[in-house]
Amino acid sequence: MHLEKYQIAAFNEPLLDLHQKGFNYIASTIPNTEAIIEKLRAFQIAIPSWALGAGGTRFARFGIGGEPRNLEEKIMDVGLLHALNRSSGAISLHIPWDIPTNPAHLKAVAAQLGITFDAMNSNTFQDQPGQAHSYKFGSLQHVEAHTRNQAIDHNIEVINYGIELGSQSLSVWLADGSCFPGQLNFRKAFQHTLAGLQEIYKALPENWKMFVEYKAFEPNFYSTTVGDWGQSLLYANKLGPKAYTLVDLGHHLPNANIEQIVSLLLMEGKLGGFHFNDSKYGDDDLTVGSIKPYQLFLIFNELIDGMDANGMEHATDLGWMIDASHNVKDPLEDLLQSVEAIMIAYAQALLIDRKQLAEAQKMNDVVRAQEMLQQAFRTDVRPLVAEARLRDGGALKPLASYRAAEIRKNLISERGSVSVATGL
Repeated sequence: MHLEKYQIAAFNEPLLDLHQKGFNYIASTIPNTEAIIEKLRAFQIAIPSWALGAGGTRFARFGIGGEPRNLEEKIMDVGLLHALNRSSGAISLHIPWDIPTNPAHLKAVAAQLGITFDAMNSNTFQDQPGQAHSYKFGSLQHVEAHTRNQAIDHNIEVINYGIELGSQSLSVWLADGSCFPGQLNFRKAFQHTLAGLQEIYKALPENWKMFVEYKAFEPNFYSTTVGDWGQSLLYANKLGPKAYTLVDLGHHLPNANIEQIVSLLLMEGKLGGFHFNDSKYGDDDLTVGSIKPYQLFLIFNELIDGMDANGMEHATDLGWMIDASHNVKDPLEDLLQSVEAIMIAYAQALLIDRKQLAEAQKMNDVVRAQEMLQQAFRTDVRPLVAEARLRDGGALKPLASYRAAEIRKNLISERGSVSVATGL
């Protein structure tokens, strides 16, 4: 299914007058409106290939119909999202769920839709059919060298797929760890993992980055070999200048101060990118901004402050990606909601007068500093985000347009009601 420009224009037509009134109002109250809009237009969030079908829990998976049956259809689905919001211009692949058997053709399909290939993701947390050695007791940390070597070879294979597609980064998330005290020698597990990552690092092209992701728990519940941002940073520092820490918002214990973590990683030049989601209890993979929108805003406040201090380009110097999986929503609707929440939080953080905030902090004016942040957070920036979309040919209301176009109904008609996406 394709969305043509005339269809989106037709959805926008009855909304234009009301949008213009809202935009004129906010533009009259913000001195740097045009600069913010240009930053919003440049900002792109990669869509993970595994989030395009119905997700699952450890107990069950409930299909939705019309799920993409192959990688080309996944790219087409990202094209639908991007046509609507103009901020989903990349896809992130997971190998071996999405092995590109015809890279040249896939690149051509993606280019027609304005889609690029973001970070490649390896998978050593599952045993695949025909796999020689099991990852039941770990991959890069494994006590047996042949299992560690198998995991190294897989990651290098993923890099090679990425080279063919034009990707420039590799994300490594390891389920390695232990469930019971005494199961694992922590030092040896760290050393084995580091040695494996060093071999993978050697295979990176010169212009590539490696993102080392961390997670406090699950599927191992006593220890994880990359358990927090400090351990990830330790690996990244030991690996070299092409290695960075990747922050998944759900991969933290409750009440962790994620905004402080990203601030310090930026200070050290070791923040590589983000997996956006939201959570109430643990790694819930909920819709971005659905539970803790103020936290998301505070994270963007620190991101903008740190990136500006380092002279970094907001849109391109970090990796931005959603990582979510749902049973109860149409995944494309969920992704539209997530991208919207990210763009809103980014726009709100762009409202902050950095000079005045620094002055308040210097004077220990706690009340003034708090009021500045909360004023930005309470500002309805949706007209700014919509204007950025409109200027790039997107929908003023992407979710409403998605429903008006009956996209899920059409996908079911094309692909059937029992199609199942590869991955989770």
